[in-house]
Amino acid sequence: MDSITATLARFVIDTPSADIPDAVLAGARNALIDTIGVALAGTGERVSDIARRWVLDSGATARASLWGCNDGGSAADAAFANGVASHALDFDDSQPSLRGHPSATMIPAALAVGELTGASGADVLAAYALGLEIAGKVGRALGHGHFMRGWHSTATIGVMSSTAVAARLYKLDAKGLQTAWGLAASQVAGLVRNFGTMTKPFHAGNAARNGVMSAALARQGLSADPDIFDGTNNLLDTYGEGDGVPMKELCVRLGKPWEISEPGVYVKRWPCCYSNHRAVGGLFQLIKDNGINATEVKEVAVGFLPGTDTALVSRDPYTGLEGKFSIEYVAAATLLDGDLKLETFTDEMVQRRDARELMRKVRRYAIADDQLYSGISGYTDIAVDTVRGRFTMRVDRVPGSPAWPMTDADRQAKFVDCVARVLGSDGARRLLQLCQQCRELPDIRDVVRATIPARAGTVKAA
Repeated sequence: MDSITATLARFVIDTPSADIPDAVLAGARNALIDTIGVALAGTGERVSDIARRWVLDSGATARASLWGCNDGGSAADAAFANGVASHALDFDDSQPSLRGHPSATMIPAALAVGELTGASGADVLAAYALGLEIAGKVGRALGHGHFMRGWHSTATIGVMSSTAVAARLYKLDAKGLQTAWGLAASQVAGLVRNFGTMTKPFHAGNAARNGVMSAALARQGLSADPDIFDGTNNLLDTYGEGDGVPMKELCVRLGKPWEISEPGVYVKRWPCCYSNHRAVGGLFQLIKDNGINATEVKEVAVGFLPGTDTALVSRDPYTGLEGKFSIEYVAAATLLDGDLKLETFTDEMVQRRDARELMRKVRRYAIADDQLYSGISGYTDIAVDTVRGRFTMRVDRVPGSPAWPMTDADRQAKFVDCVARVLGSDGARRLLQLCQQCRELPDIRDVVRATIPARAGTVKAA
């Protein structure tokens, strides 16, 4: 009888691409589009510049592209820099089973390895879909206690799913992936404590890099425990709190249904922590229905179920990064500005006087419940007290989720707005067209090349 690790590895490596449903590959394509879009917008952030300079300082000779410029590095280092950019704005997608961001780690790993190996677009999409199965199942097995203990699931689980993606594209056999996972398990790291700092996007880039490195080293013959999900001191027992679903049960459910279909990948409408989004969606609806103006607000009360605001670590933010993890600022900005844009989350916007005054009127409170939830499960209660009276709403859907989806037009507009900042409008639309045709592309390098501006410069090493 196969071990759990062997069963998972055989699923990733041996599943024929032809057996992956069209709807699953379409979902993978949408994840690719969203991730590349927010990553290119994220290349303008200081943390992305720091990551690119680190790659250049490493002096790698192998070339995989850094998106948005003419520089490159090893596959692992390119995955790192592009992963950092993918998560730099906290605008990338999320997934409930993982309790984190799946694509910011896996898409950079997939494109870096796919570029070096000459993988087709269909190969990359299949690898992503299979990697997401691992992310979702490992997330379910670890349970909510893993995140509540302080682990950042995007990073800790992301290194395992990124390893799966890289192993598939490197064409390792199942035993090779088992070895790669053994190595990746010794690189499980990332703390919620670092939310609101540049280290949060570093987590995503580090997971992408370590996933690629683990698969590459296993390919070269490095040894590691081949059954890291089994036996005493296995990965799940070490990092879990005992509240997850047994992995033996989950192995039977691989692809039944696919994680990309159920619960699906959630796409962000606004560039801030997803734990804010239900409240924001409800607040926008209350403003629209009742004509609420910021000047008449006496208090905004936001009720969170246990675990749903754990990621919102900043109650009195002072920087743009901190503001992304603060319902106090996000609610204030929603009322003041009528929208949440990339420009909402600068230091200057968070520090403006009217925002700071309105933040003091935002109160969060705990809703009693004997269960734990993720930031995008359960519901959020919101009440706005004004001089005209009180307006309330219970929000049990998440903007950007299958229950409250973005339209194709919404997704495309988000992509073009993000990418045009780097490539211009024509370049953004050309890249979008290539991504939409990804499944038919014989070489994923067509997509990667299209992320580079026609007159892109290089980043000088420090």
